[in-house]
Amino acid sequence: MTASVLLAGAGALRADGLLGAPSPQPSQPAPTAGGITSRPAPGSPTALVLPFYEKPGSELAPTRRGDFIDPARKVLDDNEALQKSGQGDCLDPDMALDNAASDEAQIAASLKTLEAVNGEAAKVIVAFVEDGKPHRLEWKLRKVDGVWKIFDLLSVTGEWELSQYQCE
Repeated sequence: MTASVLLAGAGALRADGLLGAPSPQPSQPAPTAGGITSRPAPGSPTALVLPFYEKPGSELAPTRRGDFIDPARKVLDDNEALQKSGQGDCLDPDMALDNAASDEAQIAASLKTLEAVNGEAAKVIVAFVEDGKPHRLEWKLRKVDGVWKIFDLLSVTGEWELSQYQCE
C-alpha cells in the first residue's frame, strides 16, 4: 500500500518538490508557519516529526529520547554517552536539517511533508530547500503500544542513515 500511495501521488510530489524540481503551479494557498498549509492530525507520524523542524537540534535532546526506539535510540544514547565521557560526539547537531547551514527562514518557507502509513509502519518524507540546495529526509516510524516512535532517519540527499552510525 505504501508504494501505491507514493506512486499515485508522484505528480503531486514533483509539484511540491519532494521528488525533484517543482513544476510551475497556479496560485496556491499561502502556507502557514513552517511552509505547512495545515497542521497534522495529533498523534500522527507527521505530528511527531514536525517539532524537530520547529526547534532544530532537538532530535539529540535527552528530553526527546522517548520519541525514538532502536536502532535510532541506541545511536542517540551512544552519542550522549560519548559526549558525557568528554570524547566529543559522533552526530551532527542538525540531523533533521540534513546538516544544512540552517537558514531557518529559508527552510521554514520551503518545508514540505508527505506521510505514508502501512499498518503499524509509517514513513514521513520531509523536503526543503536551503541556500538553493534541495534536501530530502525520510523518517521511519513504528507504532509501539498505540504510539508512533521513530526507529530510523535517513538523508536521501546526504546519503547517510542514523542507524548506520557507530558512536563508540
